[in-house]
Amino acid sequence: MRHTCLALLLSLWAVLACAFEIEESRSYPVPGGSELRILSTADADVFEPIITAFQAIYPIAITYDVASSAQVMAGLYEEGAAYDLAISSAMDLQTKLANDGLAQRYASDATAALPPWAKWGDQVFAFTQEPAVLVLNAQVFETLAAPKNREGLITLLRAHPEVFDGRIGTYDIRVSGAGYLFATQDSRNTESFWRLTEIMGRLNTQLYCCSSEMIDAVARGELALAYNVLGSYARARLTDTPEVRIVEMDDFVSVMLRTALIPQTAQAPQAAGLMIDFLAGLRLRPDLVAATGLPPVVSASAADERVIRPIRLGPGLLVFLDRLRRDTFLRSWASSIEQD
Repeated sequence: MRHTCLALLLSLWAVLACAFEIEESRSYPVPGGSELRILSTADADVFEPIITAFQAIYPIAITYDVASSAQVMAGLYEEGAAYDLAISSAMDLQTKLANDGLAQRYASDATAALPPWAKWGDQVFAFTQEPAVLVLNAQVFETLAAPKNREGLITLLRAHPEVFDGRIGTYDIRVSGAGYLFATQDSRNTESFWRLTEIMGRLNTQLYCCSSEMIDAVARGELALAYNVLGSYARARLTDTPEVRIVEMDDFVSVMLRTALIPQTAQAPQAAGLMIDFLAGLRLRPDLVAATGLPPVVSASAADERVIRPIRLGPGLLVFLDRLRRDTFLRSWASSIEQD
């Protein structure tokens, strides 16, 4: 599933030049209520329980549009699309929106209660902590030991090319904002990143836009494993998909914070603020955590653990969005992962 037609999209700006595309749109009407327009990377099925619970408290109609993280950025940054709330798994792109003056400030008791590392500038607010995990096909690993860390994964792939050739999946980081974020963080956290990428390239790794497609491919047996998948999506499948296993690496686990912000184009910022408050209190709603599979922001303690590596909100995320640095990173990645 290589996106070879996108091989020339080697910069954020090239991605943003594409038309703003919505993958799915759902309406949740409320008679006589005001309207809240949300643009989000979270699957509609995942987020729907939150919308239903929110509307049980606030009689606000909601339009929920789903797009990739790159398209969320394109819609807001390039086209000035009129949305009241932007929700994304790409923390770096959300930070850029705020840094470049495209997000409104918002403060409340609920946002004040968030840990300092879970918000930035009263503009970007985290409401989940989601690890990047390795997803395995259980049947393939009946006879193979699951790797515990990236060095173990490298050793496994080298030892069994006949098992993994064409059966590894990961993000196409040219089109996935979350994939690009995880890849750049991996490059910071381990010297194994480029060796692993080159080995995956020699084994004809398949490239995907999103976690749900990778998980489906692993469950069907098309893939033996998928690397850097969102753990929240994978865990939500465990109860009805016995073919899937999850491994959190013991060298380090990158933890992405799913964030929300109010764009400058918002027509209903008050309603958007109510939703931000609702999301900030997700930890108080175990029913919604169970229904969505989204792990809430709970405390600052995770930041001090040896293996857990929360990705920090703030200007540091903008480093790899510099055009020259991004182009260089993507060129190096593409030459490693696509060895045709």
